[in-house]
Amino acid sequence: MDKLLGKTTGKTVPFYRETGNECAVFSAAYSLKLSLLLKGPTGCGKTRFVAHMAARLGLPLYTIACHDDLTAADLTGRHLLKGGETCWSDGPLTRAVRTGGICYLDEVVEARKDVTVVLHPLTDDRRILPLERTGETLHAPDNFMLVASYNPGYQNILKNLKPSTRQRFLALDFDFPAPKVEAEIVSRESGLDEEKALLLVRLANQYRALKGQDLDEGASTRLIVYCASLIAGGMKIETAILAAMVEPLTDDPEVRQGLLDVAQAVIG
Repeated sequence: MDKLLGKTTGKTVPFYRETGNECAVFSAAYSLKLSLLLKGPTGCGKTRFVAHMAARLGLPLYTIACHDDLTAADLTGRHLLKGGETCWSDGPLTRAVRTGGICYLDEVVEARKDVTVVLHPLTDDRRILPLERTGETLHAPDNFMLVASYNPGYQNILKNLKPSTRQRFLALDFDFPAPKVEAEIVSRESGLDEEKALLLVRLANQYRALKGQDLDEGASTRLIVYCASLIAGGMKIETAILAAMVEPLTDDPEVRQGLLDVAQAVIG
C-alpha cells in the first residue's frame, strides 16, 4: 500500500508557470474547505500544479495513483498481521485526514466505483471519513483538502464520474499552454534555449493534431521536456526526438515513420 503514497513536505516550491487563474481558484477552494477536480490531457501539468500549490500552502501532499485494482481499503486502510497480532494500518487517505494536508487522487476515473463512494462524505459539508472496520468516524481538519484529476480524452461509458460525484467538486480545465509559454516552461525545465524549445513545441503541436487519427494521445509537455533535456545534454536532435517524442507515442512502424517525416519538416 505504501507504493501508492508519495509525500511532499512543502519545503521547496516546484516550478509551475501559471496560465490563468488556477492558483487563485485552488487557494480559494482550500480556504473554503472545498474539493477540487482537475481535468486535462496527459502530461499537461496537473500533477505539477498540485505539488506547486501544496508547497506554496505549506501542506504535506499525499499522491495516490488510481488504477483498476485500487480498492476503498487501499485508501482507508486494513488490518494486517504483525508479530502474531492483528493491527490496523491506515491507508494514505486516512493518514491525510488524520494529520491534515492535500490528498491527491491522480486519474480518479481509473479507480473502482467503491473508491468514489468512500469520498462522498469528505466532499460535502460533513467532511468526515467513516472507517467501518474500526468503528471510527474521522473529521477532516481545517487544513485537509481533497484534489482529484482525470483525462477526459480517456472517458467512456464504463469509466466516468457519476454526476453525484462530479458535483461535489469545484473544477478546473487544463490544456497545453500557448506555444511561447510552453517553450518557456520547456526551456526552464530542461536548460535548452527557448528558440530550440519553441521548435520542439511546434513539433508537439503537429503531433497533437493527429490525436484521434493516427495517435491515441499527442505529445505531452512532459515528453517535450524529456526531449529538450536530451538535446541540452548533447544528444543529436533527431535521436532525441525519436526516443522522447516518437517511440513513446506509437508502436506502429508506418505511424512512426510518419512522425519522423513530420519532425524532418518542422525541425529541418
